[in-house]
Amino acid sequence: MPAKQVAKKLKSFVKSEAVTHRGMTIPAKHLRFGGSNFIDDEAFLSSGEHEAERLQSSFGLSRNMALLDLGCGPGRLPIGILSKIGEIRAYRGVDVSQTPIEWCSKYIEKEHPTFQFTHMDIKNERYNPSGSSSVGLPFPDASFDVIYLYSVFSHMKTPDIQAYLTEFKRLLKATGKVFLTAFTEDKVPEMEENPPNYKQDWKGALHCVRYEKKFFKKLLKDYGFTVDKLEYGTETDGQSGFYLSSL
Repeated sequence: MPAKQVAKKLKSFVKSEAVTHRGMTIPAKHLRFGGSNFIDDEAFLSSGEHEAERLQSSFGLSRNMALLDLGCGPGRLPIGILSKIGEIRAYRGVDVSQTPIEWCSKYIEKEHPTFQFTHMDIKNERYNPSGSSSVGLPFPDASFDVIYLYSVFSHMKTPDIQAYLTEFKRLLKATGKVFLTAFTEDKVPEMEENPPNYKQDWKGALHCVRYEKKFFKKLLKDYGFTVDKLEYGTETDGQSGFYLSSL
């Protein structure tokens, strides 16, 4: 077989890391989180743009602001920000999984140096079971105008959430805002992992951690945050969206 044909055949077995959609570089399908929700290229890109517009309309996210994206995955939010707002003063993406951080560093940070990505070896029974137990984030006090975390607290038990809220209070500016999603319901146990007969069949460690709504709001308040707005059941898999300010 000629060398060119061999090279072509070998190439067909190597999965591409990235694709281009509407002029934006996005991760290849096998690198995307979120299951079937983001298999379609347009669904992935438009969902990131929607999140950027959410932060723009709700928190006034603009080019002169700094944002922390906890659990950034393979770059859904920063790609959306670049598409809809452009480069902001500082974007910092953090994830406990190494592969998406490597992708974002290669395809986003290399072209947009104010967008930086950090792998944190923090323990999570679902996504990083062998990681460290320390939650400390490597950023100075009062660094951020906005902290964003999507489908993160939905995979955490109370002690870990408490540790992160402590960090958020340290990292946010006095006027800073937080957007997060969580599974919360009325008249259920304060915290329950993989609750049966709830939305779908949850499998594996921390697939769904559900909180009683009043308990969750009190948890936020105890660590210095107030809920400005709650959108019930509007997010992925029926999670609710919480918009927070510092007390």
